[in-house]
Amino acid sequence: MPSRPIFARLRRHLAVTALGVGALAFTAIPVDAQDRIRWRVPIAFPSALPALGDNMPWVAEQLAAATDGRIEFRVVEPGEMVPALELSEAVGQGQIQAGYNWLGYDQGRIPASPLFSAVPFGMEPWEYIAWWKHGGGQTLAEEIYGAINVMPLFCGITGPETAGWFKAPIESVEDLRGLRIRFAGLGGQVIASLGASVSLIPGGEIFQSLERGVIDGAEFALPIVDQRLGFHRVAPYNLFPGWHQPFTAFHFIVNLDTWNALSSADQALIRLACQAGVMNNLADSEGLQGEVIAGFPDIGVTAGVLPEEVLRELQAATEIVLAEQAAADADFARVFESQREFSAMYRYWKELGYLPRDF
Repeated sequence: MPSRPIFARLRRHLAVTALGVGALAFTAIPVDAQDRIRWRVPIAFPSALPALGDNMPWVAEQLAAATDGRIEFRVVEPGEMVPALELSEAVGQGQIQAGYNWLGYDQGRIPASPLFSAVPFGMEPWEYIAWWKHGGGQTLAEEIYGAINVMPLFCGITGPETAGWFKAPIESVEDLRGLRIRFAGLGGQVIASLGASVSLIPGGEIFQSLERGVIDGAEFALPIVDQRLGFHRVAPYNLFPGWHQPFTAFHFIVNLDTWNALSSADQALIRLACQAGVMNNLADSEGLQGEVIAGFPDIGVTAGVLPEEVLRELQAATEIVLAEQAAADADFARVFESQREFSAMYRYWKELGYLPRDF
């Protein structure tokens, strides 16, 4: 029978050996054997456009850095894989795994979608963020988009757009009647109800349409984006405020089957990256506009403000359009009511907590 010292030495030897084998087993797993995520991600707007198209590339860079390249999203420019207006449909059908979209483009298939992307005279960005998290917005979006096999992740938001670029100032509602204009989403329905002739022209075609006289005015995005596209060269009146889009939200959309197949850890990583994307996008949209507007006189642009009378008429028309949409679609009514209820409660904080805007 071995002595106690021998048993002690044997136990120490076995313990060291076990630790060594365990360490080898851990370090021997190559990175290539881990689950990699390699998705091509089409986006709705060109990545060269600041605050509008460059946010998803930023999110992709952060994910790649945080995972040492294990999660890699290859951003694909609009139209290279699928038409920009068909991103959600392509994701839901599994033609592509994911995309970065402005959900308002889905209005023809999902009537409630504009409420998740831009609402005339609606929430400001921080209120929308709060509604998404605390007012049921995320749950509603996941239910409605789940019906077409899509998981929507809130991934970006900007402040208000401009009210549009025009060849002549808008001084009354009469100036809108018969006006040929590019407009999108619910705002397009509102301005059409007041007599404008509205068309949804892709961003890359707006300049040519203005230049050729096909349209008399256009709304598209933020001043820095619109100037990059050259609208000021053919329509020198840039009007404010952005009544039709006080916020513009963007979503990273993933095929629901693909999303459900991910580990909970990878789902959490992607959600975190999108939350960072919201911060990044809002910071850029707020931080880059002042310098552009300050430079308007140097390039012959007049920054004008719509008269209150015009804004009040647009607001009244908005109420009619929203009520009609709610009456026609149950999901629209659910989301619309959710936003109204949240805004009514949020108003207690908004009116007391912040200084008056003209203080």
